[in-house]
Amino acid sequence: MSIKLNLPKKYPYAYETHLHTREGSACSVAYGLEMAMACKAAGYTGMIVTDHFYYGNTAVDRSLPWSDWVEQFCEGYESAKQQGDKIGLQVFFGWEATYDGTDFLVYGLDKDWLLSHPEIKDASIAEQYQMVHEAGGIVIHAHPFREASYIPEIRLFPEFVDGVETVNATHIWTTRQPDGTVPYDEKARAYAKKHGFVQTAGSDIHSVHLIGGGMAFQKKLENVQDFIKEVMTGSGILLP
Repeated sequence: MSIKLNLPKKYPYAYETHLHTREGSACSVAYGLEMAMACKAAGYTGMIVTDHFYYGNTAVDRSLPWSDWVEQFCEGYESAKQQGDKIGLQVFFGWEATYDGTDFLVYGLDKDWLLSHPEIKDASIAEQYQMVHEAGGIVIHAHPFREASYIPEIRLFPEFVDGVETVNATHIWTTRQPDGTVPYDEKARAYAKKHGFVQTAGSDIHSVHLIGGGMAFQKKLENVQDFIKEVMTGSGILLP
């Protein structure tokens, strides 16, 4: 059974910022339209689809030509967006790029940008940061201190990110200690504070059984660029 959000009165607009669909992510079990319906039912104003990118756990065949790969990669977002438009849920586009177990959430770009920039596929972490910034986007280090079988080692790149995901609802549900602390998130917050990074929160959800997480704002966002603006100015709050 999914959660139902209980938001502060001053922050009535909630957005899920880290979400995977079956169309784009091999580890997800729910299609984009299903995720949109689940987020709407839980009380979110909007959601950002961040499927696993080319060298991550993508569901899309890497042998496809780039244009075909991008078209299929975006199907989860487009399905969610179509459903969201019908039910009154905002749906924005992003992705989660993986570098040998180190993950980054990219916000602010779109399918047309991907189609015209095939070089992003093989960009280094530094090149990714430069390319995303030149296009008006941001890079957030996702769950930087998570320990898992697919993560060979924890690596930090403070010079190539704009912020840090310091609340990951999956961690809260799976690694919360008896005293209420969540070690991976505690370390991420300390890291963000050390470098003066903005902080984000998301669920990292892969099914319709939502567990909370995301960010809430005082105003309804217009688009993903508005999300970036609010995040970079520290205007939102983090949802557990």
